[in-house]
Amino acid sequence: MLLRREEWLTVRRRKARRKAIGTRAPILIEARANARWSLDFVHDQFACGRRFRVLNVVDDVARECLAAIPDTYISGRRVVRELTALIERRGRPGMIVSDNGTELTSNAFLKWCAEHKIEWHYIAPGKPMQNGFVESFNGRLRDEFLNETLFRNLTHARELITAWVTDYNTERPHSALGYQTPAGFALYLNTAIARPATRVESSARRVIDQPTPKGVNDQTAKVTAGLMVRSKSGRLSGRQ
Repeated sequence: MLLRREEWLTVRRRKARRKAIGTRAPILIEARANARWSLDFVHDQFACGRRFRVLNVVDDVARECLAAIPDTYISGRRVVRELTALIERRGRPGMIVSDNGTELTSNAFLKWCAEHKIEWHYIAPGKPMQNGFVESFNGRLRDEFLNETLFRNLTHARELITAWVTDYNTERPHSALGYQTPAGFALYLNTAIARPATRVESSARRVIDQPTPKGVNDQTAKVTAGLMVRSKSGRLSGRQ
């Protein structure tokens, strides 16, 4: 700055270019399994120092880890194969959310999305909070497991990660799900949608509606018994 002043040089400062960001609105999720999946990678290394990555796929409503695939190299074609196999087992999701990684923006990947009619939502660059469900899972996976485990090789990593995911899905209650396990809550949602609401022939009217996770729209998957209904404020009221 001083040299420029001594030489009578002036440099025009460039102003930051304003970008159109559009309307910011949260994406509503129906209270049903497979309504929306989140996808992201987490990195770690073996005892020898060689790095590997884990592809995580999470059901945003049930908080269930649908897949945790470790490998030393995961390309876009590999992601396509894993998602195809997962859809064959679980069914097609309503939407998949991910970042803008090169594996997920290739022409082959976009072609696969179009062929399978998968609605894919890319979060804004540098905004991991827009993919908060899988980011929360990644943080828990790292803090509780990856940072505490020394992996000998890829086979060892696959065995331990599979065991941890099984325990996470089936044995560990989640506070956002009313302290149910993710697998148990997913089973409840599937059962609630498959079974229409029926009237209970009893003098006492009871509600079988389970707590809905935060950020989830329960308008299309509400299950009630008797004549009790839940208002938008969360209160229960009777209807004659």
